[in-house]
Amino acid sequence: MITLKTLSKKDIFPFYDWINDDDVIKYSLSLFRKINTEKEIENWYSELLKNEKDITLGIFLESTNELIGYAGICDISETNKSGEYYIFIGEKKLWGKGIGTKVTEQILKIGFVDKKLNRIMLTVSEPNIGGLKAYEKSGFKIEGRLREASFRDNGFHDKLIMSILKSEWKERKTTANKT
Repeated sequence: MITLKTLSKKDIFPFYDWINDDDVIKYSLSLFRKINTEKEIENWYSELLKNEKDITLGIFLESTNELIGYAGICDISETNKSGEYYIFIGEKKLWGKGIGTKVTEQILKIGFVDKKLNRIMLTVSEPNIGGLKAYEKSGFKIEGRLREASFRDNGFHDKLIMSILKSEWKERKTTANKT
């Protein structure tokens, strides 16, 4: 259904629409609320492509090779063997189809197997029920709450801190293979 590939300069075009769609960026980077011109988006995207420390991959539909979002792990600490997971699915017509869960599983494998991380964390806005369900389905556990840390829809809401450890991920894989 989907494949993850390195993003290129030509992949920028969908971001112009996505970043200017309030529904799409509702629970995304706060930065997306501050940029909206093509030049601002190009500057952000150029920095994204230059960053070699983070894992950043485009999410493409296998059938059409259409870019539908991006995901990865940022703030990777070699010392602590940890990083922060993120995902952004820009194509609204594909929300709620299980793509987020599939992408999360693939990125976790990259983080734990290829990058040899021990812990991958994320933050999710509490009203983002779809995201929260996908993360829990992938094995992330809530470990904390940032009270009123995000301002959206003219009000504050909490962000939840979630994480998964390599040992938990391995256990899930072992259990899944037995069934």
